[in-house]
Amino acid sequence: MRSWQVERRKRTRHLIELGGLVVKAGILDLTDDDRALIYGALIWMAEKLQSAQAEHARAVWTAKGKHTFEADRKGNAPADPAGNPAGFT
Repeated sequence: MRSWQVERRKRTRHLIELGGLVVKAGILDLTDDDRALIYGALIWMAEKLQSAQAEHARAVWTAKGKHTFEADRKGNAPADPAGNPAGFT
């Protein structure tokens, strides 16, 4: 297989995994697959990560993600995947 094919497959897999996170978080159901809303939320997140609140947002979101991954791994997924992380709105 050519190197560009290998790189293309790696990129495709990465993009599919990222899309899976959108589904796993319940975003599609909560937004009725409204792509403008989803894109706007992602832009808001990017802006938050460039603001004075970046460290706090990163810490809270990382903790929430790790907690949920661990709960999923143990088979104890939270009932409300769209709930606000503690301490951050």
